[in-house]
Amino acid sequence: MSHAIQTADLDWQLVDGIEVPVSKQFGDVYFSKDNGLLETRHVFLNGNDLSTRLAGLQAFKYFCVGETGFGTGLNILALWQLWQQVRPDNHSHLHAISVEKFPLSKSDLIRALKVWPELKPLADQLISQYPLPIAGCHRLSFPEERFSLDLWLGDAHDIFPSLIKTATVNAWFLDGFAPSCNPEMWEENVLDNIVRLSETGTTFASFSVAGVLKRGLRKHGISISRPHGFGHKREMLKAIWISEESATPSSENTEENSQKKTVPAKVNQHARQIAVIGAGIAGLSTAWAFATRGHQVMLYDQTAPLSGGSGNPLALLNPKLAPIAQSAGHLMTQAWQHAFNHYTQFKAFRPIQIQQLALRNPEDLLALAEEYPEHIMEVADQNQQSLATEYSALTLLKAGSISPHQLRDEILQHPHIQYIQAKISRIDPQPHPELFEETTSLGQFDHVIVCTALNTPQLLDGHPELKPIRGQVSWVENGDQPLDPDIAYSYGGYCIQLDAKHLLLGASFCVNRDDADVLEEDHAHNRELIHTVFPDYAQTLPDIFKWQGRASVRAQSKDYFPLVGQLQQDQEIYSLAGLGSKGFLFAPLCSEVLAAQILEEACPVSSTIMQKLDIRRFAKKMKAKKPYFKPQI
Repeated sequence: MSHAIQTADLDWQLVDGIEVPVSKQFGDVYFSKDNGLLETRHVFLNGNDLSTRLAGLQAFKYFCVGETGFGTGLNILALWQLWQQVRPDNHSHLHAISVEKFPLSKSDLIRALKVWPELKPLADQLISQYPLPIAGCHRLSFPEERFSLDLWLGDAHDIFPSLIKTATVNAWFLDGFAPSCNPEMWEENVLDNIVRLSETGTTFASFSVAGVLKRGLRKHGISISRPHGFGHKREMLKAIWISEESATPSSENTEENSQKKTVPAKVNQHARQIAVIGAGIAGLSTAWAFATRGHQVMLYDQTAPLSGGSGNPLALLNPKLAPIAQSAGHLMTQAWQHAFNHYTQFKAFRPIQIQQLALRNPEDLLALAEEYPEHIMEVADQNQQSLATEYSALTLLKAGSISPHQLRDEILQHPHIQYIQAKISRIDPQPHPELFEETTSLGQFDHVIVCTALNTPQLLDGHPELKPIRGQVSWVENGDQPLDPDIAYSYGGYCIQLDAKHLLLGASFCVNRDDADVLEEDHAHNRELIHTVFPDYAQTLPDIFKWQGRASVRAQSKDYFPLVGQLQQDQEIYSLAGLGSKGFLFAPLCSEVLAAQILEEACPVSSTIMQKLDIRRFAKKMKAKKPYFKPQI
């Protein structure tokens, strides 16, 4: 995943009045000219016995389907349609993982899916969240449908080895262009990792019965049958990973035997009781992640929600993006894409543009505009900038502002979240984590997640060190010369119109200071920052003694990456800390990683990014023989 994504180059063939997309890269059609939707249902849905398996899911059961080629999304839409038809009325959830090296452009996707009018209601929802062509994982969530999709863009040879097995893939759509057109998709490295992500009971289906595919599955003890294919195709592949005890000496089995050997889904799922300690953006995001999955969350804070570093009047979604070739392994780039989609579901979020001034190495910053897809960033026209400056700027078009207190109120309205003001003094880890306020027990929980920033090591023995960073924002009246409310400016500091009368400026960055008084010297710092880049405008602002502000302390890890996960594997106690000044950027993605670890769901980050997040990464450097997540094949 180290290269820029190239979209699919298509031809279109007219077959019986229907436009069929054809890949120029591989010289093959995206779906059957006979009837692609019927073929999908025959091969992938029926080939994995999904009608029966999905209909029988227990409450809170998570079912995961993997796919080797997203293409037009036809298989995923057919799967989603089936889910609507058979899903039980409980908290079960269907998740799909799909990989695509050459994604269709959005316009081509719309054109291709017009062929299937019965899928239009679902296709419209998919199209509305369809990602820009940037390498890495794009999580598309449809909570009202209890359905979600991780669309990984990049080469399957890179992606599948990088997927972390926090969840088992229960069924596979082994799709893609035919092995004769795209042999790399079907090579041993890909199939080995597909099996690594599976377990006993996982099923596999494919239109292809090529020898490379059968050999790649058989060597892992997977039982194969070859029922009749779709239309004129004589055979298709249907397979299941059966236990060694029930395996027969034959490497291939009849369709009847394969159906008999399907392993029933695990049961005993239930609504978890989860305690989240700390109600800053980390705690609020974590509470939301679990509550929207139907679990009961008790959210604790010793003072009030947003009383710490997350409680400023406004937050900006303002990432420093990596060169496009590094985007798949760059935490900030991946977190930005996830956060932008996450916050759009809240009224507290407002899309804006951010002009990032090129103070150092302007050529490198401005070059990003040419690297990234359209509609993400552009070089600002200095002649049209509303604030005069000598510096060039990159305009990030896909940015936003968040009203933290409005976001807090929206999150706390969720029926599965209960907020309680309490100072947690200790956590008893066994047998279920139990919380105490002084000597009073507040109850036992299935899982406890500590999101208390700088105070986290006081509750968790052995937690990595966190250093304090004092930050102060300032706001000042500028009602006579307000800025464009849809544009923010980033220049080491930042400024944005807070309301009709006030300009918000930030922020000081004082390492190893934990004082939170509003100081005139920090106002002077914020004024100096804006004066450096916008001297004419800065001179119009009132004197510092008229400024107001808010100071808070943020917590930073030694390597500046968040700390996510479980310190002790035998204790259901987790941490989300060390977000520093990027809490609103990092928290949505990190909370999804926690949910994946705790609930055994698919993880939305690669092993490369997980290494940067894992809370045990510092211990690993001292004890290299003890890996902190499952090694890759």
